[in-house]
Amino acid sequence: MVNIAVFASGSGTNTEALIRHFSSSEKYRVALVFSNRAKAGVLERATRLGVPFEVLTKDKMTSEALMELMARYEIGFIVLAGYLCKIPDELIKAYPKRIVNIHPALLPKYGGKGMYGKHVHEAVVKAGEKETGITIHYINENYDEGEIISQKSCPVEPSDTPDEVATKVHALEHQYYPQVVENLLENLSRNQDS
Repeated sequence: MVNIAVFASGSGTNTEALIRHFSSSEKYRVALVFSNRAKAGVLERATRLGVPFEVLTKDKMTSEALMELMARYEIGFIVLAGYLCKIPDELIKAYPKRIVNIHPALLPKYGGKGMYGKHVHEAVVKAGEKETGITIHYINENYDEGEIISQKSCPVEPSDTPDEVATKVHALEHQYYPQVVENLLENLSRNQDS
């Protein structure tokens, strides 16, 4: 059984999609929801879905504390789902190609520090883009610059508001993120067996 940690800072809709997706798996499970915000909505979702959660606020977050948490829950894979803090280099080194993120745009467009959630959708609409979507990528030491694993797109109509774009993007996230994560886990498992 591979234990997955989901890191989230917000309401947790993607976290819930991941927990539900893996709830019937015999090989993978979401063993921990981690947040940097004590009042994040994702913590209520984790409680409702029976998944343990831990919180380290900015004043308590150190590489050592994060590594200790990952060891305590025997985490083998980390999934970022609306997590708004930079991942420490030590964690990236400890989990090579085992930390993934989802970004609500087609990277390299609309990525980087401060580009998350509604900020991304507002920028997409303001620029008059004809399409947007999601990018699932590995984490490296720079925001939104890790190797791209998968991208899915949706049209942006001239009349779309940022909220309408967000709705389309969320639908893509919930549909594709859990499956892409499972495919990555399957590939890791095959590579370890060979």
